[in-house]
Amino acid sequence: MLRIRWRHFPRPTQILVPARALFPLRHGRNLLTLAIETSCDDTSVAILETCDTSASNSPSAILHFHEKVTANNLQYRGVHPLVAVESHSKQLTPLVARALDNLPRSITNLPERNYGPQEHKLKEDGPYSKRKVDFISVTRGPGMFACLSTGLNTAKGLAVAWQVPLVAVNHMQAHALTPRLAHALESRGDQARDPAFPFLSLLVSGGHTLLVYSKTLTEHQILAETLDVAVGDAFDKMARCILPKEILKTSYEIMYGRLLEEFAFPNGSSDHHYVPPRTRGEEISRKKSGWGWALTVPLAETRSWPKSKVLGFSFSGLGSSVKRICDERGDGMTAAERMDLAKECMRVAFEHLASRVVLTLGSSETIFGTKRARMETLVISGGVAANRFLRTV
Repeated sequence: MLRIRWRHFPRPTQILVPARALFPLRHGRNLLTLAIETSCDDTSVAILETCDTSASNSPSAILHFHEKVTANNLQYRGVHPLVAVESHSKQLTPLVARALDNLPRSITNLPERNYGPQEHKLKEDGPYSKRKVDFISVTRGPGMFACLSTGLNTAKGLAVAWQVPLVAVNHMQAHALTPRLAHALESRGDQARDPAFPFLSLLVSGGHTLLVYSKTLTEHQILAETLDVAVGDAFDKMARCILPKEILKTSYEIMYGRLLEEFAFPNGSSDHHYVPPRTRGEEISRKKSGWGWALTVPLAETRSWPKSKVLGFSFSGLGSSVKRICDERGDGMTAAERMDLAKECMRVAFEHLASRVVLTLGSSETIFGTKRARMETLVISGGVAANRFLRTV
């Protein structure tokens, strides 16, 4: 049985730390990191500590600090790179300063815990002193170059000033490992990490759409990725066409995918009424609406995969079809028709995502070699994972 795990963060993962920092070392020493994330328009800083789990009631990891500030891109109805960079430059230093105030106390005041042979002190806190971080972790990409540079340059400066290692973290690898981090924060003692390897991850956000196979902490294979635009980006663009102008004008959101879901399903899950297709033929057939239009399923020809060697995602064609329908209808499009179009574009997109997972699970011998890899967990993460209709599909 395949177990599905949902790990949603409001935006793409903000706590980005190296995988080895999430797990106790053999000699039981605690590790402390300051983590910086500036890949898009969120400026985020965290202080994370792994713990000696020899004591049964000891937490596996402790999040001492985590704050983020999001750039105000409202007037642009989307992320403007210059606005994002300006926000990073303004907000990152105060966030780091607040993070330092939340560093745990020095080992000299905590003799019952094993921190290793070296005693590091960073700053005074009344009669106590703060511990010095063991390393700095920072997002190195993928992301917007100028935004990434702000975080990287700050992290480099801190690493040089404190004479500690710098660990550059891949954004997508962090997405895949986030569920294990979340479990470490919740677990006690030497409880096994969850999900166990190997597992599949469907990473769906405004910037990326990936299907990833994770074999170990450091072995990850991309099985499928978008051939054009990310699913979250496609929803934001389709929402600008579908949503009534009054909703767009009065909203404080710039990620319109969430507004599109709320518009399509005002009563939440009770409005879904979803019936899954019984066959592949039924899945890829064009379903004509009562308004006369129909949306085409992306990459329907990949039925022959893996022989076709085409396993990917595509959402640009779906977005173009939605825009064409909206342009043809113009201002005469009723709210009811807009609602039906919102539901249908989500159904087509989410069934497209699900089809790639089904194809992968049915062909694991081809992907992973002669020996079938047993996978019990599918992790779905990223901003789009918050969509309840995706969970229904």
